[in-house]
Amino acid sequence: MPLSEVTTPPILVDGLSKSYKKIEAVKRVSFSVSKGQVFGLIGADGAGKTSVIQCLAGVLSANSGSAFIDGIDTLKHPELIKDKIGYMPQGLGLNLYDSLSVDENISFFRDLRQVPESTFRSNKERLLKMTHLDKFLNRPAAKLSGGMRQKLALICTLLHLPDILLLDEPTTGVDPISRREFWAIIHDLVATREVTVLLSTSYMDEAERCHQIGLMHQGDLLDLGTPETLTKNLKGQYYQISYHDPNQLMSHLQQWPEAESTALFGRQIHLHTAVDSQQLKTKLAQLELTDVAFEQIAPNLEDLFMHHLRDKSHAKAPQDSNHHLQHLVIEQSKSGTIECQQLSRYFGDFVAVDKVSFDLKAGEILGLLGPNGAGKTTLIKMLCGLLPISEGSARVVGFDVASEHLIIKRHIGYMSQQFSLYPDLTVLNNIKLYAGLYGLSAKRLKKQIDSLGEGLSLTPYFGRVTSSLPRGVRQRLSLACALLHNPALLILDEPTSGVDPNVRRQFWDHVHYLTQQNQISALVSTHYMDEAEHCDRLGFMQNGKMIIVDTPARLKAQAETICGQLLVAEGVEYANILSTLRTQFPDAFLYGRYVHWQSLNIEEDKRQAQKLLHENQLEAVIESRSLSIEETFANYMTSEALKHAI
Repeated sequence: MPLSEVTTPPILVDGLSKSYKKIEAVKRVSFSVSKGQVFGLIGADGAGKTSVIQCLAGVLSANSGSAFIDGIDTLKHPELIKDKIGYMPQGLGLNLYDSLSVDENISFFRDLRQVPESTFRSNKERLLKMTHLDKFLNRPAAKLSGGMRQKLALICTLLHLPDILLLDEPTTGVDPISRREFWAIIHDLVATREVTVLLSTSYMDEAERCHQIGLMHQGDLLDLGTPETLTKNLKGQYYQISYHDPNQLMSHLQQWPEAESTALFGRQIHLHTAVDSQQLKTKLAQLELTDVAFEQIAPNLEDLFMHHLRDKSHAKAPQDSNHHLQHLVIEQSKSGTIECQQLSRYFGDFVAVDKVSFDLKAGEILGLLGPNGAGKTTLIKMLCGLLPISEGSARVVGFDVASEHLIIKRHIGYMSQQFSLYPDLTVLNNIKLYAGLYGLSAKRLKKQIDSLGEGLSLTPYFGRVTSSLPRGVRQRLSLACALLHNPALLILDEPTSGVDPNVRRQFWDHVHYLTQQNQISALVSTHYMDEAEHCDRLGFMQNGKMIIVDTPARLKAQAETICGQLLVAEGVEYANILSTLRTQFPDAFLYGRYVHWQSLNIEEDKRQAQKLLHENQLEAVIESRSLSIEETFANYMTSEALKHAI
């Protein structure tokens, strides 16, 4: 075999730059991806990830630099790489035909790729089994859930058995269970066929599943390496601090010169500082606050991203200066409570929401999590008075939903996932337009403009056209419009989708301040698992039912008791480690370079796993870990034993 074939990586990007008029979308980006590796381009919307992938796929030109697939310059010879790659564009099943069924879409891509019949039959059977779509062959693509659409799109991408996959944000808008299944398919392909994968995502938790990552921001490649190496190299200490009034403690911590960054996560504060634990204990004691507790924690990829943003701006990150929040005063006259009793909604014979009961207290953040089609959106629409109730009852901010839904609308603020304001109006004119819709008087409007302008740091942007705003500012404008009429209850539908960690932290600082200082309640629908930690309680929904509502800590504890803690095996030969461990632990799965499975008998299973690996001349470090929110959620969705224990 020639040396060039051995040393040429399947994917190589060298000094790639791409501009759209005056905007530099990609700035001299360089990286390579080795065979059988999952490489993640991580960053918010607008970071340049899609442009890089499109250049590699041969569908976009570049201003300078090179992009190679198996040694072929895709910018000069895009037609030569088409059979080598599987390209999945951004969007839920964007490459599908909605009028065609699952089976017809697969057949269309077979014809398009001219896949031989024998290869097609075996590939189709295997891929349908992996994606669990074999029972839905006659269903039109238009009637598939988001997760099912993405899995069908993946089947169509993989039909011709490409060795290189280019996946552009394949799990955006997909529920946590479908995301988990999607990643299991990708890792199985890597382990069994040594497929090379380049994917983009704005989910920081997904970066942990990649062998290598590149952090992108505004066209720049900020850092490059394995998730473990990059986070271990971060300087300073990271602490989790608990106190009964976290906003009060935050205001003290932000005055410390030693505090590199502070962020609220629910009732806890994450602090990055250069001081050691003894010095921190001394400094906290000087505040003369009782019952302050802290523990040292390992930094994650969000911390890494924040570190690079601070370095880029040569200053503390913007979220660390929250003195403006004191101007954010919402004088609501009602208590933002929700009381649901046996709430149901039918569409003909289909039960979308099935006897749901829960409550939301004043000043509380309740997160709704569930697979696509679980009933979350239907439930929210009923609570807002947008859909009639079939059975049961609900009271929102003290009013009956069935008979007083018009009054309820005056006391709730809604913020949708998609930006819904007018892009050709200025910030101030958008606010005035919404004020007119809410019937605010001129005197009250001036007071709200002053409060929201200062509290959400919008005043400097009042004269700017909304379409020209950075995404984080547009997000704050959406929140301002939702707060104009002093609502007692905020309903937030995936409010931080696609934004970078800094913008997400700013947003949640605002939400925590509103709930803790102004006693506004918040009902949040989200697919970000790490974001669930911001919620006081979580409600898990499935098939229209509310499975359980409880605090994140209690949900994790119950899942560990019934389903077991997490065991993690780390070794160089991770693919062989996975196949070996599956002979005794069939539920083991690949998570980046690690093998995960759950155990109710930690020490015995660790001993058995080590013995099994030793017999097969494999080496790995095996350790136990607590369940994450994602693993906890997956347990509640899939474990019948856990459901019976509720």
